[in-house]
Amino acid sequence: MKKIFLSLALVIPMMVAAQVFEVTNVKKLDTPHNVDAKVAGVSPDGSYILLTNGANQGLQRFDVATKQTTTISTADGAGYNVQISKNGQELVYRETKFTANKMRKHNIIRKNLATAKTNTVARAQVNMKRMVASDNLASVTIQDRLIVLTRNGLTTTLAPNGQNESYIWPSISPDGTKICYYVCGNGCWVANIDGSNPQFIAHKCQAAKWYDNNTLVAMASYDDGHFVTKSSIVAYTLDGKKQTLTNDSMIAVYPYVAQNTIVFSTTIGETYMLNVK
Repeated sequence: MKKIFLSLALVIPMMVAAQVFEVTNVKKLDTPHNVDAKVAGVSPDGSYILLTNGANQGLQRFDVATKQTTTISTADGAGYNVQISKNGQELVYRETKFTANKMRKHNIIRKNLATAKTNTVARAQVNMKRMVASDNLASVTIQDRLIVLTRNGLTTTLAPNGQNESYIWPSISPDGTKICYYVCGNGCWVANIDGSNPQFIAHKCQAAKWYDNNTLVAMASYDDGHFVTKSSIVAYTLDGKKQTLTNDSMIAVYPYVAQNTIVFSTTIGETYMLNVK
């Protein structure tokens, strides 16, 4: 009972002034102890989460109900930009290797979680940065500091705020009409999918994920130039509402979203799940 009260205390102060979500439950997941662990994804129905480490080495599936952990890959890079199919049954991830002359190459792997069958869909491509799950119509990544959008087989380079900016953390809205991204030194923005009409969201809205077509979930992170010293999970709507979902008792980073669910890590390797409506 004490553990439950402590967990609720992490969000109760924010529930009083809730503007975006009502938090119905918060719990710390019993993931394997690893101070370097972080969340790499969550299934669309919230039944499992993906875990990796701070260097994106390896990929594990943690079943929320059974608390069982299954190793998917031990390879370098496997935890970076993992794609989960809409039905949650298929993953697309990369395995990074280095050649004799120290060139980085990636194999792109597709794994069916129901059958455990693995298929290499692209082999040893140098500096490959784009991965597309089988039911995705569009993907977005960063290449040479700019946004690279691939949609319906066509690839376009976008720079909504200008060619001289550095872009990170791009994400496409669920309906495919908008793109969210972060401009280094200039905050989080949302633009039309073609890069037009950029709209400023906030400076402290990092690593944002679309919860729905009008709502972003992100982290508001502060650092001393070396380490993250403070970070909370926040929600923003495109019409200007804001809600802080965690308090200063933890350093909460890198949220992922599913239906009625937000999952995030802490800087000491803990994993939390918020149920919202």
